[in-house]
Amino acid sequence: GSDSGGGAGIQADLTAMTAHGVFGTSVATATTAQNTLGVEDVNPLPVDHVASQYAAVADDFDLGAVKTGMLATAEIVEAVTESVADADAPLVVDPVMVAATGDRLLSPAAEDAYEDLVAAATLVTPNADEAAVLTGEPVETSADAEAAGRELVALGADAALVKGGHLDGEAVEEGVVVDTLVRAAGAGGGESEPTVDRFETPRVDTDATHGSGCALSSAIAARLARGESVRGAVGAAVEEMTEAVRRGYDVGEGPGAVNPTVLGEE
Repeated sequence: GSDSGGGAGIQADLTAMTAHGVFGTSVATATTAQNTLGVEDVNPLPVDHVASQYAAVADDFDLGAVKTGMLATAEIVEAVTESVADADAPLVVDPVMVAATGDRLLSPAAEDAYEDLVAAATLVTPNADEAAVLTGEPVETSADAEAAGRELVALGADAALVKGGHLDGEAVEEGVVVDTLVRAAGAGGGESEPTVDRFETPRVDTDATHGSGCALSSAIAARLARGESVRGAVGAAVEEMTEAVRRGYDVGEGPGAVNPTVLGEE
């Protein structure tokens, strides 16, 4: 989706990809009328046009990775799932379902349509609210995040990163964010059970986090395109996101946005 406010969506995706030294192409699924104060209007693009955009890109470019963001409607989710089915590249699914305000962004039909896309994913990257939508169970603690990650892997994803920015519990009191990565059995090197990794990073005291999910998933996709492992890509991207949040943009009258330009810095 395109963010007219510039902080998230395709705008954040391409900035994060450029910062990692890869060339990003784009398939727009919807345009939005939004700013730092909120979303005023969403206009999904015709499904056949979404599909033709992807076909144009895939026919000409050597895809190193594919990353999805806001898909808007059940029909678009289904079209994207069909389009990427034959992609010989890692697939990162960022299931943009719940706004920072807690508002649901998709209809129940569109949420249900995600099941097949999640099953095709190399990595799915929900926040706590989105993980709850995908699994049907509340996700409030790190233990819940692990359980949700295991469920998403059971649904077919190779790996699931349940982001911890919205979690409650001891981590919040200790001033850290705990992101939980669950990899399917065998995905981490032959293990017979899912592998669980937790990444702890300092919690930055700011509400300027618009675009953080987009930037993180794009950073991971860029690293996968460069040949990094899922665990390596996730660990590095999670670590560098702290600085992207810390050096965010103070723009507009509402909460600002993260700064994807600092991603990929050595």
